[in-house]
Amino acid sequence: MLYLLHYFHHDFSAFNLFRYITFRTIYASLSALVLVLLFGPFMIRLLVRFQIGQEVRDDGPQSHLSKKGTPTMGGILILIGIMIPVLLWADLSNRFVWMVLVALLGNGAIGFLDDYLKIIRKQSKGLLAWQKFLLQTVLGLMLSIWFVETSPDTRIIIPFFKAINPDLGIFFLPFAIGVISGTSNAVNLTDGLDGLAIGPVIVVSMSFLIISYLTGNQVFAHYLELPGMPGAGELSIVAGAMAGASLGFLWFNAYPASVFMGDVGALALGGALGMMAIITRQELLLLILGGIFVAEALSVIAQVASYKIRKKRVLRMAPLHHHFELGGVSEPKLIVRFWIVALVLALVSLSTLKIR
Repeated sequence: MLYLLHYFHHDFSAFNLFRYITFRTIYASLSALVLVLLFGPFMIRLLVRFQIGQEVRDDGPQSHLSKKGTPTMGGILILIGIMIPVLLWADLSNRFVWMVLVALLGNGAIGFLDDYLKIIRKQSKGLLAWQKFLLQTVLGLMLSIWFVETSPDTRIIIPFFKAINPDLGIFFLPFAIGVISGTSNAVNLTDGLDGLAIGPVIVVSMSFLIISYLTGNQVFAHYLELPGMPGAGELSIVAGAMAGASLGFLWFNAYPASVFMGDVGALALGGALGMMAIITRQELLLLILGGIFVAEALSVIAQVASYKIRKKRVLRMAPLHHHFELGGVSEPKLIVRFWIVALVLALVSLSTLKIR
């Protein structure tokens, strides 16, 4: 809504600032950070009051037993922290902004339902795997069709290669569904230690802030030989709000955590990042950029497959962070090391925009 103030710049020259994506991105990020920091204590007290606490597996690291009862579903706070700044600072006529918000809220709703069944209704498994898969597939299909109908380019970019841009045609739809639901679930699997998932989410969000701006800017897109996507630059504001809200949440989620995001937060953030990757045509780059999430997801797939086929485990415990924990790495050290890896992967990913 504040974006509309630029129409009055002839009367008040200061309002001209609201035209610029860079200015609005900065203040969307700061708005999200301040909102989460201000309302975080209230949200935590509310979750405690309604006894919405984390359940802990008995077969995991014994140090985790002390976390039982820690308030969860704090992802609601992140969603609020993203939505309000985006509605304030973004151009709401931009279809890409709404695509990411639908991905965010749609996956958040699925996560909320899963958390509700597990924590409030005391159904230990929450949503069954097929139910979650069906809901995510329907949501992903809707978003994919929406994108293709408005931006019919179904080519994909292969990192490090300029001239190789295969056109997936009709197969782009299942590919896009896989990107959205896969990223969503991968972030959810990573969310197993205090601040472990939210750190890489901040790094990836900041990376998409840059990628979105470059993709939506005709000059930079032409210089880097990226497929220009007019309007994609507005996603910088959404990515900035995600980074700001996530940074604010980390204040409370850092070790030892006062609150966990739950599925409502992890699925939502992952879905939004997947949708950003599709819009900016960096779906394959997301494999490098979100390498932490990919490694966590692959560790679960490898563990399950190995046990079913060979009746042997390849890891002490899946996901991957539990394997290192049981190997003797302390939780705080493990978390920071994962953050460092996420930052390195982000730098490598951004370099590929030029090294092609």
